[in-house]
Amino acid sequence: MTDEIPDPQRFPPPPLPEQERMVEAVLFASAEPMSLREIAARLPTGCDPAEALQGLRARYRGRGVELVRVGEAWAFRTAADLGFLMQDSMVESRRLSRAATETLAIIAYHQPVTRAEIEEIRGVAVSKGTLDQLIELEWVRIGRRRQTPGRPVTFVVTETFLDHFGLESARDLPGLAELRAAGLLESRPVGPLAPTLFRDEDADADEPEALPGDLFEDE
Repeated sequence: MTDEIPDPQRFPPPPLPEQERMVEAVLFASAEPMSLREIAARLPTGCDPAEALQGLRARYRGRGVELVRVGEAWAFRTAADLGFLMQDSMVESRRLSRAATETLAIIAYHQPVTRAEIEEIRGVAVSKGTLDQLIELEWVRIGRRRQTPGRPVTFVVTETFLDHFGLESARDLPGLAELRAAGLLESRPVGPLAPTLFRDEDADADEPEALPGDLFEDE
């Protein structure tokens, strides 16, 4: 006796509201954001996870918990304006060094970027330990090799980085004016490419351009 292949016409997919319930259950049970492909693999044949996600996102909009996109994945997260309620339960177990913070910012704004390019922007050598720390945190990963002599590897930020900072994609990174207002531009890179580290899209037209040494303090 041969196994019968399920007939989609005989077993139609559940209605969309039920598909939304399934996606909701899968995402709540997952410890990590899930991609559309991963969600689809959990649902019955014929389901439309993309449509179910959009419906679910609309239903949770404005609630205490919202459905957000993290890179190419999806997850439930506390609404951004309610983050202050979680401050007592947050524990800072590790503080990034200034070198790691600068390196992470350069990778985030210039990805994919090679180690040599990072060093050119910062104006100082980047230690292997700095990159190892960012990779260990799963905020940075190795990207594709450049098709240039030596084929150097590149570095890019990860979905874990985007999730940690509440970003949907790297395009949502704050501009220079926002970083200044938040007090995050206390240190200064001395490299020749330092002025290109951030795109100052929100700055006033009459504000002078950033010069080398305006962003980070010298080491």
